[in-house]
Amino acid sequence: MYEIIPLKNIDFGATGNLAILQNARFVLSTVTNTCYMDREFGWEPPIDDPSEQAKVLMAAQIVEVLEKTIPEITVEDVSFDEVPETGNIYPRVKVVINDGSQI
Repeated sequence: MYEIIPLKNIDFGATGNLAILQNARFVLSTVTNTCYMDREFGWEPPIDDPSEQAKVLMAAQIVEVLEKTIPEITVEDVSFDEVPETGNIYPRVKVVINDGSQI
């Protein structure tokens, strides 16, 4: 099982499982309507809503978009890190690569 968070930098030489995980991290860091050739790519985080209901909706959306966009993975768990000072919420997702490999 791997734990992924939104992408901060790109490894242009990533291959195999590392490339699959990097792609999933890229999806987590992409907001819908920001990719010019595919406006539906990414996910739509709620703005200014750190409620538990918003987290449940975000988790469902993250599972749906990751498993649709990257069929090589299965999402096992979605949790969130919160920064109380800023009100930001960041997803932390546990995934399994479907070929059966694990760390």
